[in-house]
Amino acid sequence: MKFLRDLTRTVDKLPQLIKIILCLPFLDIVWAIYRIVKGVAEKNVVTILIGVIWVIGGCTITWVFDLITTIMYGHPKLT
Repeated sequence: MKFLRDLTRTVDKLPQLIKIILCLPFLDIVWAIYRIVKGVAEKNVVTILIGVIWVIGGCTITWVFDLITTIMYGHPKLT
């Protein structure tokens, strides 16, 4: 589990521009995987479920939510 926590911390430390680029369609899958990994690391079922939903909807509409919240708050919400 330490590896998973280290991985999420590394992603959290990425520059703002990289985080915004990862919100674009087809790249937003990174945030879906991030949510699943973070959910497993923190043993949070809700975060895991949100990650799975993001995998399914990541290329259609959920990337817009990630893009807006990353610009506004510096990271995607629901993580």
